[in-house]
Amino acid sequence: MQSQIFELQYALDTFYFLICGALVMWMAAGFTMLEAGLVRSKNTVEILTKNIALFATASIMYMVCGYAIMYGGDLFLSGIAGGETLVDDALAASAENGFGGDSVYSAASDFFFQVVFVATCMSIVSGAVAERMKLWSFLLFTVVMTGVIYPLEGSWTWGGNDVFGLFNLGDMGFSDFAGSGIVHMAGAAAALAGVLLLGARQGKYGPNGEIRAIPGANLPLAALGTLILWMGWFGFNGGSVLKLGDIASANAVAIVFLNTNAAAAGGAVGALLLARLIFGKADLTMLLNGALAGLVAITAEPSTPSALQATIFGMIAGVIVVLSILALDKIKIDDPVGAISVHGVVGLFGLLIVPITNPASTFIGQIVGAATIFAWVFIASLIVWSIIKVVIGLRISEEDEYEGGDIAECGMEAYPEFTR
Repeated sequence: MQSQIFELQYALDTFYFLICGALVMWMAAGFTMLEAGLVRSKNTVEILTKNIALFATASIMYMVCGYAIMYGGDLFLSGIAGGETLVDDALAASAENGFGGDSVYSAASDFFFQVVFVATCMSIVSGAVAERMKLWSFLLFTVVMTGVIYPLEGSWTWGGNDVFGLFNLGDMGFSDFAGSGIVHMAGAAAALAGVLLLGARQGKYGPNGEIRAIPGANLPLAALGTLILWMGWFGFNGGSVLKLGDIASANAVAIVFLNTNAAAAGGAVGALLLARLIFGKADLTMLLNGALAGLVAITAEPSTPSALQATIFGMIAGVIVVLSILALDKIKIDDPVGAISVHGVVGLFGLLIVPITNPASTFIGQIVGAATIFAWVFIASLIVWSIIKVVIGLRISEEDEYEGGDIAECGMEAYPEFTR
């Protein structure tokens, strides 16, 4: 009887992991629609191509080497391709991974859940470098980011390894439940390095330093993308509980879902109110980024705050993201979708508020962890971007940028009937 109960728990936890992984995979559609809506129509096909290609590339690179770097052991396929992983092996693997010890699930489901996180991290980069980066330069960076850069910093955090063999972030009190820093801030750090080397889009800043708005082509798509991301985030945070097959875990999942939604709502309202005060209008793009900011902020610790605390955290994040977007524009860091502010600045904020509700973490640990993640990803990315720039170049030509990435990079248009 006990064996049957254990097998049922194994099946339930594995199924839950897979469903949450599928929800996170659906976030790729959210990023794709959000970015397609916030770029100009002449760059739509190129941004769609980037997002689907990066997901495919991330899936392959994480299978080939990323998973092994992050969690150790042989190449992924050598261990579980036959589908014969036993419950005891899964228990041992989950304990070794630092995933909570008593979680029981198939190793294949663990890989699937982790690989969609890798793709999410890379999707953040896509929007920030939009409208002026070469497609193949971006995909070449994707290979390195998803195969080496992200897995290595992931091995220091969720993998439980020491940072370059020097110190352990977990021992210092660092905690990141679902990846405000490990996934989101890391993606923003890589994006920032690329944006600094790329420069701004043509016409974004005037000769006297004035900021010129470049509106997106399809705000309905951007709104749809945000709602898809909001829904997918339940898998992102909820799946990080790692199990569902007992009363305590089921309650934890419910709390995580509740707080994830509350933070997103708070972020949306906070950004909308501040935008109304600053611009005198209800700015949709700020509303969308506010909701995403709330989601990013709560990702670091959605299991310990109350629903009211989660809402307040989200509201503060919504305010921060509006101020950050305006500040980055003032210093001429051109980010077409606000990804660096949403995922980087707010990702850091999410890490710093963890100790408020989680006594197992420390402010010093959070600061050291955030600094370690940012420094590694930013410096490594800057080196890789620089090499790519020297070898094949990062930026499309002025003529191609004027004509649009769709024709220059993909040879087709998203809306041909409106341009001919």
